[in-house]
Amino acid sequence: MSKKETHFGYKTVDENLKEGLVAGVFDSVASKYDIMNDVMSFGIHRLWKKIAMQHTGLKPGDMALDVAGGTGDLTMQMSKQVGPSGKVIISDINAAMLEEGRKRLLDKGYAGNIEFVEANAEDLPFDDDSFNCITIAFGLRNVTHQLTALQSMYRVLKPGGRLLVLEFSKPVMPGLNKAYDFYSFNILPKMGKLIANDEDSYRYLAESIRMHPDQETLKQMMIEAGFERCTYHNMTGGIVALHKGFKL
Repeated sequence: MSKKETHFGYKTVDENLKEGLVAGVFDSVASKYDIMNDVMSFGIHRLWKKIAMQHTGLKPGDMALDVAGGTGDLTMQMSKQVGPSGKVIISDINAAMLEEGRKRLLDKGYAGNIEFVEANAEDLPFDDDSFNCITIAFGLRNVTHQLTALQSMYRVLKPGGRLLVLEFSKPVMPGLNKAYDFYSFNILPKMGKLIANDEDSYRYLAESIRMHPDQETLKQMMIEAGFERCTYHNMTGGIVALHKGFKL
């Protein structure tokens, strides 16, 4: 793969095309994204996110950024943590996903301390040293230049602040790989067809999980981006991992 090529699932594509291809996936699945998350993970994604939210370190009055925030699951919880004197910005490169998030958060009565910003994770449009906590949940694997995105998040994080990366990872439990592969490539695309009328997008999502760096590789990328005290915590046998790093 040349420097100008990257992965889109298992396909090799010109890196300039990836952003548009990923946008097509999320334009297609935006309106069914929440229901598919529940069905795909048997609701366990809510537990993964709940655990992540225990690690934000946020206090009333703090500033938080939810990158690739989609339909706002983490934004909702951080909004409560920072309170009316704080602020949460939810950013997403995809306008359709951000609009779903806006509708959902407003429907649930969240608005006062939340701002919506369409933004690319690789070039965040915020001042240096702006946020106490930055989160990105199930979004990093869709970014073309992941190290660039991590460096961008490091730049806008306040000294003493932390980054939380919640992402699908590599199973570490013996025997889990085979069952996980069968589910991902045989059952998941069929669910996508049934619920979202989109088999291809869910096949891409399964493939993108396999192409994402493993736990140790992502930890090293975070260190390379400048983060310190980097750790990760496996959940559900390593199917998902929560990485944490600090800007000291």
